[in-house]
Amino acid sequence: MVELTVAPRVQRAPHFLGGGRIGVRDRPVPEPGDGELLIEVRANALCGTDRHQLDSGSPVTPGHEVAGVVAAAGPATATAVGTPGVVYLMDVCGECRSCRAGATNQCLGKRADTGFTRDGGLGAWALVHERQLFAIPADLPFAEATLLLDVMGTTGHAIDRARRLRDDIESVVVGGAGPIGLGAVAMSHLLLGPDVPVIVADIVPFRLELAATLGARTVDLRARSLGDGVRAAGIRGGADLGIDGAGRTAARRDILGVLGKRGVLVCIGHGEDLALDVSRDLIAPERAVLGSEYFRLDELPRNLELLRSHRAELARIVTHRLPVAELERAFELFLSGATGKVVVEP
Repeated sequence: MVELTVAPRVQRAPHFLGGGRIGVRDRPVPEPGDGELLIEVRANALCGTDRHQLDSGSPVTPGHEVAGVVAAAGPATATAVGTPGVVYLMDVCGECRSCRAGATNQCLGKRADTGFTRDGGLGAWALVHERQLFAIPADLPFAEATLLLDVMGTTGHAIDRARRLRDDIESVVVGGAGPIGLGAVAMSHLLLGPDVPVIVADIVPFRLELAATLGARTVDLRARSLGDGVRAAGIRGGADLGIDGAGRTAARRDILGVLGKRGVLVCIGHGEDLALDVSRDLIAPERAVLGSEYFRLDELPRNLELLRSHRAELARIVTHRLPVAELERAFELFLSGATGKVVVEP
């Protein structure tokens, strides 16, 4: 078990005011009710989707890539106080058709999203349902544990979805070398094999260099096209799998343009649209375009084993750790593009 701090009645938490401004306000530290846990936050990773809250403001405390310790447990729970873990984004019902099938990321009776509709991990304390907590070993650093969430969970789920349609994936193209793109590189090698070439396209030198340390073949779009990069990698007939983490129309079109026959494009990044010529893009080459939202709870045990076995490689994705008192600086760094994953700590 991990040493705990006594929870106060009120916490000082970041308040996203909109227009890129961050204030501070008092928020109650709730007592856990039936089936609930109070988490003492030890680390929260920043995410590109936080930008909307930063720009538009938020009535709740943001932060949805949370790692921490159970500080208090409500009635009808079985988790011991002091248990370290990471927090699954969605407070799922556990009873609907999707949940019964294991598709918790598509819960039909979802109660809340931590950091979006309920106070999240940029505060010192967060209330979650017991079902949301995934316990981790006490010797796993909290900053690295956040990798289990968006970086490994979201990208691993996307690859799993593609493999349902294509079981002979021998090449991967990734649009964007941000944290999702970096996760896609690492998880492609871990799930598909270290010899599968992964080509990553971006315009930010820092992130391209970081992707290269993870084994990617990089394409600087300021200097050459994605197609040129794929051909230079020796991939003939087009790539088998494309992963879009950027959410940009142009990036999606570029990836679709380098997919081969039976190729699969998986869109992870929310954002812009994609127009298709159904006959040319889909029917004739038998390609598929899939959406992939977050990940399933039952994928976490596998990813924990991968993280424990490949910590040295995966830990490279976390490039900056800053105290929450320097949250504005953390976002400034993160949004500059000159980082991998940025983790905020108490």
